[in-house]
Amino acid sequence: MAPLFKKVLIANRGEIALRILQACRELGIPTVAVHSTADRESLHVVYADEDVCIGPPASNESYLDISRLIAAAEITGADAVHPGYGFLAENAHFAEVLAECNIKWIGPSPDVIRRMGDKSQARETARAAGVPVLPGSQEALKSPDEALAMARDVGFPVILKASAGGGGRGMRIVHAEENLESMYRTASEEALKAFGDGSVYLEKYLTAPRHIEFQVFGDSFGKVIHIGERECSVQRRHQKLLEESPSPALTPELRREMGAAAVRLAEYVNYENAGTIEFLLDEDGSFYFMEMNTRIQVEHPVTEMVSGLDLVRMQLEIAAGQPLTVESGLEPRGHSIECRINAEHPEKFTPSPGMLKTFHVPGGPGVRVDTHGYEDYVVPPYYDSLVGKLIVHAANRPEAIARMLRALEFFVVEGIHTTIPLHQKILRDPVFVSGNITTGFMTGFFQRQSEKPE
Repeated sequence: MAPLFKKVLIANRGEIALRILQACRELGIPTVAVHSTADRESLHVVYADEDVCIGPPASNESYLDISRLIAAAEITGADAVHPGYGFLAENAHFAEVLAECNIKWIGPSPDVIRRMGDKSQARETARAAGVPVLPGSQEALKSPDEALAMARDVGFPVILKASAGGGGRGMRIVHAEENLESMYRTASEEALKAFGDGSVYLEKYLTAPRHIEFQVFGDSFGKVIHIGERECSVQRRHQKLLEESPSPALTPELRREMGAAAVRLAEYVNYENAGTIEFLLDEDGSFYFMEMNTRIQVEHPVTEMVSGLDLVRMQLEIAAGQPLTVESGLEPRGHSIECRINAEHPEKFTPSPGMLKTFHVPGGPGVRVDTHGYEDYVVPPYYDSLVGKLIVHAANRPEAIARMLRALEFFVVEGIHTTIPLHQKILRDPVFVSGNITTGFMTGFFQRQSEKPE
């Protein structure tokens, strides 16, 4: 049988580039790796069928340079591009340029990326689809005065969010009126620097919610499904540290209700390929749409572990015009946890680039490691600090926690600092073990750590 594509160019780096390459290899699809001069020795470059250097270390001169990526695709004869996550993965213009060059974009349509990528527009789309949204502004705010009037209407605390981005940038929580104007200007300036768009919107801020996201897929025949949820409440400064599936908080009834809402929204926008609908789950069981990610997620492996599906393979098959063969709402099998292993000081959270003098990854039953690292590899200082993802699968949550602790103990990295010690402490924390976690978990965790006797 002929491969789905003649050749796929992977417009990314690191572990996700290697993950896409693995899926392509199993499907018999030749691959092209692109890389900056800093990533010349990266594993995705080593294993790809072809590689093209696209510029110096700076992202805007390499991985974010659309013209260089298009040139690399045309030179190598690639007829499809997989963007991974980050960089240009949610860039509608990139998808449009590829279409003009008759190169397939492995992702949703540019129109959907724009519609769901703008946070305030996405909120209104969710509202129109009958999905609950938090009280707040219906469009981007025009001034601090407008923000203040809206905040008074919905009640403090409120949260200001960048309309054009995510990842915690351009985001500020405001507890009192006297802080709103300065917070508004700070959020807007930060959003402008990060995303080239300083517009922000406002929502009611929930003090102790859980962050639950649903994995959705749509094909070109109009079929949309969800493949369960991921619990992403363990995060610091809105950056996820650890994810798990299924969520300890969801009953079968609540899972069906939230899953149906996720599918309803994806159907409303005629969604195609992989996406994630993110919700905030309040203490009373109410849930609210937060945002949509129109790409594969960093934490997709936990869904793969409890579903038995290869989500990247599904992306490739859907982009090639094949129909979904999976039904919505698969019952999760066992429990999976993912720890993000970052090149960071585990207490100071400062970057720790450098050479991996020792890099021994764990194995054994139910253990998976997605990484581009290897002994003597140099972690560059220019990009995301993620060195790898450690994922475990077990029959239930307590066994998954025990397995993750064992795997972390056998994960040996020397030469740089990593977040391994932090994850070991989190997994032993009594609140985490109880499963009663919220997005404020890390604040309480640090407090509990500081109170421990020396």
